[in-house]
Amino acid sequence: MNELRHLMSPLDLSVEELNALMDTAEKIRSDPERYAHVCDGKILATCFYEPSTRTRLSFESAMLHMGGRTMGFASADSSSAAKGESVADTIRIISCFADICAMRHPKEGAPMVAAAHSTIPVINAGDGGHQHPTQTLTDLMTIRSLKGTLSGMTVGLCGDLKFGRTVHSLIQALLRYENVRFVMISPEELKLPGYIIEELKTKPNAGFAEITKLEEAMPMLDILYMTRVQRERFFNEEDYVRLKDFYILDKKKMRLAKEDMIVLHPLPRVNEIAVEVDQDPRAKYFEQVKYGMYIRMALILMLLRIEI
Repeated sequence: MNELRHLMSPLDLSVEELNALMDTAEKIRSDPERYAHVCDGKILATCFYEPSTRTRLSFESAMLHMGGRTMGFASADSSSAAKGESVADTIRIISCFADICAMRHPKEGAPMVAAAHSTIPVINAGDGGHQHPTQTLTDLMTIRSLKGTLSGMTVGLCGDLKFGRTVHSLIQALLRYENVRFVMISPEELKLPGYIIEELKTKPNAGFAEITKLEEAMPMLDILYMTRVQRERFFNEEDYVRLKDFYILDKKKMRLAKEDMIVLHPLPRVNEIAVEVDQDPRAKYFEQVKYGMYIRMALILMLLRIEI
C-alpha cells in the first residue's frame, strides 16, 4: 500500500517534485477540460480555524473544477473547536468523511498535529506566522510561468517580513534554485527573523541585502513581492497603526522599476498597493490567484495519487 503523504512545508517536496507539480499545473491550465472529472467521487474537507477568502475558495474551486466535492468549516466558531474539541480529534472525524483535508490554523504546528492523527492526506493551508506552503507553490508557479525560470533573479520582499509566513516560505523555496538575490525591504520592527537570515548566510549561491527605502530597491528588482502589515499578528494596536502604511506602492515608485519587473502580492491588500497600480501591465497579483487554483489542483492530484 502506498504511504500516506501530507504537505506541511514547501520543503517537503524535492526540487524535482516541485518542477513536476508545476508542469502538471501548466497542463491543467492549458487543457482544463481534460481534468474536469478526474476527482469524481472524491471529497475535500476545508478545515479553516481562521478566516480566509482566497485560500479556502481556491482549494474548493480546485476540487470542484476536477469534478470532486467539498465540505468543511470557515472559522473555529462554526466547528466543535468552539466546544473545546482538539485538532487531533477533529481530524480523526474528518478522516471518516473526506478523502483529503486542507487545514488553516492560527497556532503554528497545528496542521502537523493533524497529519500525525489523520488517515487522509493533510495540506497545511497556513499555520500562524509559520508556513503557507500552497501560497509558496502559487508564487513559484507564477514566477516560472511569467519569467520562464526560477533562477538568476533579484527578488524584492517588502513590508511585514517578521510575521509574513508567505515571505518565509518563499525565501526557503527559492534558496533551492541558482543565483537568486534577495532584497529585504522593511522597517526595523518588521525585519526578517534571525533564523532565516542565518539560513541565507549559509547559501553561497544566494545574496541578500536589507534596506528600509522601497525607492532605493526598485531599479534593481526583477520581482517585487509586496505584503500587508498584518493586524492579527500584532500584540498592540499602536504598533500596527504606526507601521501599517509604512510602504505604499504607487505609480511614482513604479516609474523607477524595470519594464519587465513583475509585482506580486499574496493578498488581501489593504493600502500597500495603490489601486492605480492595478492598471500597470507589470501588476500580476490577480493573475497570481488563478495560478494558485491550478497548482492546488495539481497538488490534490499528487496527494491522492491520481495520474492522468
